Amino acid sequence: MLQWTDDSGDALDEGLALFFPGPNSYTGEDVVELQGHGSPVLLRALLERLYQLGCRPAEPGEFTRRAVENGNIELSQAEAVAACIDAATVRAGKQAMRQLQGAFGQRIEELMHRLTGLVAHIEASLDFPEEEIPALFFEHLSEQMQDSIISPISALLSTAPLGERLFDGATVAIIGAPNVGKSSLLNALAGRDRAIVSNIPGTTRDVLEIDFEVHGIPVRLADTAGLRLSEDIIEQEGVRRAEAAAEQADAIIFVADATRPDTWQTNRDANMFLMNKADLVDSGFPASFTPVSIKQGQGLDKISDSLAEYLGDMNLADDGLLVTRERHRTILVDVVSHLQRGVGMLHSEEQLELTAMEWRTAWSLLGGILGVGDIEHILDRVFSEFCIGK
Repeated sequence: MLQWTDDSGDALDEGLALFFPGPNSYTGEDVVELQGHGSPVLLRALLERLYQLGCRPAEPGEFTRRAVENGNIELSQAEAVAACIDAATVRAGKQAMRQLQGAFGQRIEELMHRLTGLVAHIEASLDFPEEEIPALFFEHLSEQMQDSIISPISALLSTAPLGERLFDGATVAIIGAPNVGKSSLLNALAGRDRAIVSNIPGTTRDVLEIDFEVHGIPVRLADTAGLRLSEDIIEQEGVRRAEAAAEQADAIIFVADATRPDTWQTNRDANMFLMNKADLVDSGFPASFTPVSIKQGQGLDKISDSLAEYLGDMNLADDGLLVTRERHRTILVDVVSHLQRGVGMLHSEEQLELTAMEWRTAWSLLGGILGVGDIEHILDRVFSEFCIGK
């Protein structure tokens, strides 16, 4: 146990000092960690004393950036550190942890290794221009590129909608005529009474939002005012806000009342049409509506499953690895574009150099995911998103 004092020798606090020698520390450098009693006042005094002795606050993401620059982790693992911090659901946290452990980086390294082999075939052919290249060579190389690189990258890209939604979340608006069960649906999906439910039409005047999750996807659910013509100025504003919420939402749930045919009509595009109180009628409502009974709890599981499917949830093949960051998705789209352009040129010896150039560019782009090469501008962008320190 150590005692820390101010500049006059008076005790500030006492605690532990842990030394982590490089290169086995997190950053790869010598690191000392001080553990005090946790009082904000005492910690602030201790920090001020450290600043007097020449220390300074860490920049956003500085510890993790040093770990990357010292080769302790690669860049995609560093981004996973931020993902672990930002994860709002257990599913998102597990995906972030897999990437922190290097699963995504290993997949990219594997693709780069395969691409290196195919480029080497072209380079070898260019080194011996006097040798005639058979047509089967071009066909085989094209098939190898498609099967071993382009298809796996395309499969990864197909996971991006779900991967990004796990961390960015989604907004879902509930719309429909007054008194059809929109607020009851919000309460049922949230698992608690958040919205006022009443038989009086027009109870909801503003947009009411709650956060919950569907299959591990963070969702912000918005209950809106009933859509109808009204002379009430306040209700008119509520309808205007309901329309605006629907415009900005990632998905829209339209709710109607099976006992009120006047609520069935809609000219609005929606991702899900629900017929509430379907247990009170035999049939007769449009086939596009899913029958539910919010009060009885009938069909709610189907609502969650359908909503998750629309938001990108899928039966994950292979090992369930996801593309979770826009930066990675953008790079992979560019990689596929360069690879396919190279394949398009792969039909004659005269264009082999162009094919090699396209594929080398794709290799460099993949390296940007891992932090390979001159990527100072990429580091600046990535670590600007970190919280202070880390």
